[in-house]
Amino acid sequence: VQLQASGGGLVQTGGSLRLSCAASGRAKSTDTVGWFRQSPGKEREFVAAINWNTFYTDSVKGRFTISRDNALNTVYLQMNNLKPEDTAVYSCAFRSQTILTATASRLPSSYRYWGQGTLVTVSS
Repeated sequence: VQLQASGGGLVQTGGSLRLSCAASGRAKSTDTVGWFRQSPGKEREFVAAINWNTFYTDSVKGRFTISRDNALNTVYLQMNNLKPEDTAVYSCAFRSQTILTATASRLPSSYRYWGQGTLVTVSS
């Protein structure tokens, strides 16, 4: 599986961006796709994941929405009301035919495939 993340850019505080993660091959609701982010000097951080359920880290709840279009083999991360602390490289990850739990979906080690990152910069 190859993943292609896109949609990053520079936005002002309060602005919005939509990230896309396109997967080669057929995507199904029984796959789990996650978004993680990493900023300089910090560890990789879980942002959101989707399979039959959706999971979010607390800091993005109510602002970010993860969704999927299986026909397009694409998962989206709609990011609204962006804050400077959201600045990071965002990467998507994929685990096929596995419904990861809320706990497991937060662990990078649960995913077998990773896309390259896309940079999101939020200016104050």
